[in-house]
Amino acid sequence: MEYTPLIWGITLAVIIGLLLFDFFAHVRKAHAPSIREAAVWSAIYIALALLFGLVFLVVGDYAGATEYYAGYVTEKALSVDNLFVFLVIMASFHVPREDQQKVLLFGIVFALIARTAFILAGAGIISVWSDVFYLFGIILLLTAGQLLKKELTGDEADEADNIFIRLAKKVIPTTDHYDGDRLFTRVDGKRMMTPMLLVMVAIGGTDILFALDSIPAIYGLTQEPYIVFTATAFSLMGLRQLYFLIDGLLDRLIYLSYGLAIILGFIGVKLMLHALHENKLPFINDGESVHVAEVPTGLSLLVILAVLVITVVASLLAPKGRALRVIQNAEQSSRTYLALVESGGTQQELDAARESVDRWRARYEKVPEKHKDALIEHRERYLAVLDDAHGVEHRELRPEDLGGPARG
Repeated sequence: MEYTPLIWGITLAVIIGLLLFDFFAHVRKAHAPSIREAAVWSAIYIALALLFGLVFLVVGDYAGATEYYAGYVTEKALSVDNLFVFLVIMASFHVPREDQQKVLLFGIVFALIARTAFILAGAGIISVWSDVFYLFGIILLLTAGQLLKKELTGDEADEADNIFIRLAKKVIPTTDHYDGDRLFTRVDGKRMMTPMLLVMVAIGGTDILFALDSIPAIYGLTQEPYIVFTATAFSLMGLRQLYFLIDGLLDRLIYLSYGLAIILGFIGVKLMLHALHENKLPFINDGESVHVAEVPTGLSLLVILAVLVITVVASLLAPKGRALRVIQNAEQSSRTYLALVESGGTQQELDAARESVDRWRARYEKVPEKHKDALIEHRERYLAVLDDAHGVEHRELRPEDLGGPARG
């Protein structure tokens, strides 16, 4: 299929229209979206992305459809992993909950601009230097290794203190206080940058780093710039709503980083095989093509989907995942009951909440001791970040909150 300037123009108009609609319909008036609002619009954007892929099938471009869906699923999975980084940044800067939508929309627009630049640059480099696939493959393999290292060692980078933030603070005077959603304010008559601009700088900086991983990944699935762009754009659409929908559920996906490491490693190997097939480096096979088997895009899509399904199922059903789910529900049921007591709930509401507490307490008592301490500590760290992002005071979890006995 030939992607003419007209097709590009229509596509850009649709995407810009969706972004403008998102801003004027949801973000312009600051508010924290409800779970229902977030769920409905997340579903709408995912449905739009899936329907767009059918356009390739309608015009008979079956290979394009397969490449688009493989790219979309990969980019969406990477975006979900990136949501936790956004959550950490929001918490670090104590962004008011009602203003987080605007920050996220900025992040999406900036990510789209940055990734479009990377897409065009990548297409240009590929056209003149096919051996760049070696470099793309190495980048993905190193990224996969870093994901595994982070999971195995527990090392966490301070996403809210990156080089972009340090440079911004050095160049522009900064205040520690918000002034609504304004980027600049005046303190004692002096114009100063607010934390709102700083958090946007942090989000933008991380978007650039994410693009360094995501663009090589999708170029490992298709070399058509139009498909790379649309799959990337639609994976970012709805990310704002998805943030509000699953920000409290991210820690349940305990094996997500392992799954993404496998996917990125798989695509990295696929790129290396493609680079060997297109080889022109004189020190490899005398600059001649190396006859190796390449992985078809259809198989890549199946592998990516299979890894994601296994990752999610394993996260939820593995003993560690089930134990975390019990701890989460025991903690949540206790908080709900205490909130009803404090707010003067009806007797029927109190009885139902108490029944839920008792049910999860019984299940908590069956959690193996080897999981309790480590997972409660993990849950405690996550809740501290989540509460900061939600703008509420965090209270340390205690075993009795989860239905267990107090420790002496």
